[in-house]
Amino acid sequence: MKNYLWNMFANIQNGQLIRRNVIFQRRKKICEEFLKILWAEGFILGYKIDKKNENQVKIFLKYTNNKPVIRSIKFLSKPSRRLYQSAKQIWKINSNKSFIIFSTNQGLKAVTDCKKLGIGGEPFVAIN
Repeated sequence: MKNYLWNMFANIQNGQLIRRNVIFQRRKKICEEFLKILWAEGFILGYKIDKKNENQVKIFLKYTNNKPVIRSIKFLSKPSRRLYQSAKQIWKINSNKSFIIFSTNQGLKAVTDCKKLGIGGEPFVAIN
């Protein structure tokens, strides 16, 4: 499951390093859920399913002043070392400095949504 996510985030980082406007990614449900969160938080311009190949997703990358919006992506929880944070631990996170996406029992949620709902989960990625 996570190999698709690691591929997607590596493609996004590499695409922004070479200043691409659009990148293509293999279409998976978990990747689309992450893209929804990234789009809602303003890290990408959008995404859509490719008309020619329905197994691919077009991701439109976002830049401000010719610099990528996503400066760095760090994977927090790995298959060899799983991390879990309770709702109390999530409240200690400063959400102004970094953006963290959690896998919860209610699906993928941003750190701000986890604070509102009072739930914990497994942190996947931190985006700066």
